[in-house]
Amino acid sequence: MRIPASMRNLSFFLALASPALLLAQFQQPTSEELKMTADPKAPGAAAVYLDVEEIANDPIHYQSVYMRIKVLQEKGKELATVELPYLSGSTQITDIKARTIHSDGTVIPLVGKPEDLLSAKTISKKGDQWQYGRKVFTLPSVEVGSILEYRYQLRYDDQHFSSPTWEIQRPYFVHHARYSFTPAKQFLIANKNTASSNYLVDARGNVVRSLIWWLILPPGVTMQTDVEGVYHIEVNDIPAIPDEEWMPPIQGLLYHVTFYYKSTTSTVDFWVEEAKRWSKEVDHFAEPSKSIKEAVSGLIAPGDSDLDKAKKLYKAVQALDNTDYSRKKSASELRQLKLKAARRAEDTWAQKSGSSQDIALLYLAMMRAAGLTAFDMKVADRSKRVFNVGYLDFDQLDDDLVAVSIDGKEILLDPGEKMCPFQTLNWKHSWTEGIRQSSGVRSLVITGEQSYTANKVVRTGDITLDEHGDITGPLRIVMLGQEALYWRQTALTVDPDELKKHFDRWLAAIVPEGVEAHIDHFLGLDDPEVNLMAMVNVRGSLGSATSKRLLLPGFFFQTRGHQPFVAQEKRLEPVDMHFADQVADQITYHFPANLTVEGAPQDAKILWEGHAAMIAKSKTNPGQITVARALSRAFTTVKPAEYQDLRGFYQKVAAADQAQLVLAKTPPATKGN
Repeated sequence: MRIPASMRNLSFFLALASPALLLAQFQQPTSEELKMTADPKAPGAAAVYLDVEEIANDPIHYQSVYMRIKVLQEKGKELATVELPYLSGSTQITDIKARTIHSDGTVIPLVGKPEDLLSAKTISKKGDQWQYGRKVFTLPSVEVGSILEYRYQLRYDDQHFSSPTWEIQRPYFVHHARYSFTPAKQFLIANKNTASSNYLVDARGNVVRSLIWWLILPPGVTMQTDVEGVYHIEVNDIPAIPDEEWMPPIQGLLYHVTFYYKSTTSTVDFWVEEAKRWSKEVDHFAEPSKSIKEAVSGLIAPGDSDLDKAKKLYKAVQALDNTDYSRKKSASELRQLKLKAARRAEDTWAQKSGSSQDIALLYLAMMRAAGLTAFDMKVADRSKRVFNVGYLDFDQLDDDLVAVSIDGKEILLDPGEKMCPFQTLNWKHSWTEGIRQSSGVRSLVITGEQSYTANKVVRTGDITLDEHGDITGPLRIVMLGQEALYWRQTALTVDPDELKKHFDRWLAAIVPEGVEAHIDHFLGLDDPEVNLMAMVNVRGSLGSATSKRLLLPGFFFQTRGHQPFVAQEKRLEPVDMHFADQVADQITYHFPANLTVEGAPQDAKILWEGHAAMIAKSKTNPGQITVARALSRAFTTVKPAEYQDLRGFYQKVAAADQAQLVLAKTPPATKGN
């Protein structure tokens, strides 16, 4: 947030800061805190926050942070390294004070000047205006049982304002926390049309008109405002951020408060204005110019149906160099090739390369040039975040899809996703929310779930087995949908030998111990419209042998298979398994004549009605047995209230997967005297 040049003579003197706003001083630990070896409020925790305080005062361009932490286990010592984010060029980190207190009361202070303590870490850019980084310092002599205590200040120049985000829920349990924010007030009397022009503007140059906040608070906690317009929150006993299997990205679902200075006066108005701006930019980039129309006319035929046109144009843009999977050309390379950075769809087509977004919008331009009704859809990447309208940042919408009307039906396409088949979405773009263009209206939308029939893995094997349990033979793994997309995209970023190493590591996690599996070759790796096949060779020792029997795992791929949720009794967060799918296995064992089947996995059918099913069958013939198993999962997400049903299903599956295949050894015939 910045002040325009006309207001830069208005200053806020940091020296006039009220003592009440200064950071809390260090506290004398209690004897109970020093002796603490575990916390009954956070059983098993490696550390807990005893106190947290954050103060932000925007009129004097000042923020302060205070932390007091008890280390309970070895892992908790990681909190001794403190990373401080900052805005490069306008923010200073000052007045760092820190100390370590051992359980016997010994105090070890952090020694040194702030500039000597800090070391730069990762730097990233956002657009052309902002550059962010992190500074790091480490508390001394930390051991299990220590109390870590530190404080620091952030000061930023008179040309910037900054509204805070309070992360109330943290990786470890918080006993007590206090937060305070004094916002800037100049924008409340701002009038862009007055001669004085004393007003605040946001990053886009819009005049700030209001303070808006988005909050999720613990039950019974409310944000208070005093007579001076200062916002306060005080909380106690805040649980740690959950860490459960198959959680969705939950950052936006945690307890927090985020303040915004905005040109709009409400959340609804913000998204309306942002959608208008975005849609205008999309239409400008994706305008079907003369060169685009000429390109389209050379790719489609007059007699093509709308569906055929959509397929041909999709294939054409998919064939371009997607720089998100290769290497983006430098400015000098573009000049040497007489190309320019893509500002319009025609630029992307001219240089035959572009980012995922460039290619998606090029496809949009081509569809419009072909006379089809097509709109852009901007969605959140579900692998990174859950879209939330309360979070007033358009950048939470990551990727572009194209919605096309064909024969009265709308289909969603993912042209910017390299190697993604026509009418298939990467799972991170399904069952997610975003904004969609339409005729005169921009609306919030949610994409659909994927069908389990669209994502299949079929693993078949023809295994030769001797009486000692040694095996050799081929496996064939056929992949359709998301698994195939994953390996095809991996192949774009590594060389063929490295791809095989990646695949072998994946195989090692699913074949039985004692068995080696190595990829021989792939079929269909370069063609996303066909099934991907992996031809694999296996060898090794399977099961265990006695003098009379050979004991083998009943289901080849389940001996090391970890069924999720079996050990977790309760669930706090939703389950997100990314996409529905089906995994089918069929292994045929060929064995010598002196082995016969004594026991095999029983035929089974385990159902979670409307959600999932596991079916197992076996068939015995002379000298061989075939064992088949299929698990179909028709759901993507599950609410915590349904967790016990989910867990019950996987417990039954895990129990069934323990079945054994038992082969009896026939003693060799003895000759008569």
